[in-house]
Amino acid sequence: MTTELLVGGRIYTPTSTTATAIAVENGLISWIGEDRAARALHPDAQVTDLDGAFLAPAFVDPHVHLTATGLALIAPDLAGGRDAVRAAVAAAPGRTVIARGWDDTTWERPLQRTDLDENRVIYAARVDEHSAQASTALRGLVPGLADLDGFSPDGPLTGTAHHAVRAAALASLTDAQITAAQNGALDAAAAAGIAAVHECGGPDIAGERDFALLGALTHGVRVRRYWGEAARDADDARAIIYRTGADGLGGDLFVDGSLGSRTALLHAPYADAPSSGVEYLDQETVTAHVLACTRARIQAGFHAIGDAAVARVVDAFAAAVDDFGGPRVASCGHRIEHAEMVTPDQAAKLGDWGVHASMQPRFDDLWGGSDGMYSRRLGTERAATLNDFALLAKNAVPLAFSSDSPVTPLDPWATLRAAVHHRTPGSAVSPRAAFAAATRGAWRAGGVRDGIAGTLVPGAPATYAVWDADELVVRAPSDAVQRWSTDPRAGVAPLPDLAPGARLPRCLRTVVDGRTVFAA
Repeated sequence: MTTELLVGGRIYTPTSTTATAIAVENGLISWIGEDRAARALHPDAQVTDLDGAFLAPAFVDPHVHLTATGLALIAPDLAGGRDAVRAAVAAAPGRTVIARGWDDTTWERPLQRTDLDENRVIYAARVDEHSAQASTALRGLVPGLADLDGFSPDGPLTGTAHHAVRAAALASLTDAQITAAQNGALDAAAAAGIAAVHECGGPDIAGERDFALLGALTHGVRVRRYWGEAARDADDARAIIYRTGADGLGGDLFVDGSLGSRTALLHAPYADAPSSGVEYLDQETVTAHVLACTRARIQAGFHAIGDAAVARVVDAFAAAVDDFGGPRVASCGHRIEHAEMVTPDQAAKLGDWGVHASMQPRFDDLWGGSDGMYSRRLGTERAATLNDFALLAKNAVPLAFSSDSPVTPLDPWATLRAAVHHRTPGSAVSPRAAFAAATRGAWRAGGVRDGIAGTLVPGAPATYAVWDADELVVRAPSDAVQRWSTDPRAGVAPLPDLAPGARLPRCLRTVVDGRTVFAA
């Protein structure tokens, strides 16, 4: 058995603030300490000099869409503005084009059907992936499209109409194209220091073919697959798991849509439109799904962004607690994805019931603030309540931070920076809490509750990333001031500086269970 001894680094571990060396045997961490003792205790080890690099638990991204992410890496980026869309699409090869990234919040009008080449199959997703424009040729592939909810003859498609054109566009791809996209996304994850991802699939996302191809894929990055299909009862839940091979029945099981596309379900209308969003699942269906999964001991979850959607999910969990008791519900580790509009009372209940909140800090970074998209859609007062990480943490709601890639990039340190520097005062969390939510919290949200996953301690899996990082710092939060220190006597393991403008770490190596899956 060969031991790899990594020395000369800065090790992020709860056992020491001065560790510089770590030993790995048979995929497990066997020892952590300082260089001199490391070499004395492991004289025959294979030695790797970290040369001052920062070594920490690898990240987990608990909400991704791998095929869409892989396609986005090579697809036209439509963020350049409406006038640039035609040129971007024209430069793409092939008859079928899947593109994304347009954002009408700063345009005079949304993307129109007539902005796209009518003879090519073009699916152009809005930046939030909850509405899209479709070319004339793509619309022609969907019989009865004009009769579906969310249809517009020239404007963007939402709701059922959007799901239908997305399915038609993906159906035009070959198995090889889908597998290549999934591999490309996982390669990108590994290069970002991510050891595991949670795929959020479903009949309204990319379909069963895509989900099955991902299940057959072999890659060093671990994949947990969630399938977003509502179950009627426990037998139905078990049958769906058997049919799809899913690890859980959640992820993007849509209760509503998104704020940017005005499809998030709200109690009160949008500030810039008369509607209150889109209802994908009624209360009866949401409750039945939670009861079914709890009875079958299957992890359940929902996509819920608007306050009315979140209320519907919380009420369903309450019904399960009434039927089965809080401990049984907590043992299932149910999830709520996004959870952008949560009240203090709801946060207290979710914490009591052990419901995981899988959230995306970069949503606030991109769309928060008094002049952001949230304020335009909801008004400043309602917008200020969104993505309140501090509220959830204070109520012991287990947090897991993710990207929702390709909506935001696979960039964990940028995600942490956004969580630490929330645009609304009082809604941020500390760097340590943010890092835990993107490592230990994300493992737990995926059902790994061994107490050591996502940490570097003897006996834990050797799943870590090595980073080229500048000076490490410790932040001690205070009501009056934020203090930064590099003094090990602080007793807190330091992390890279996440201040705005500071250089974020660059991944040098990603290791999963002792096996290198990325090396710069």
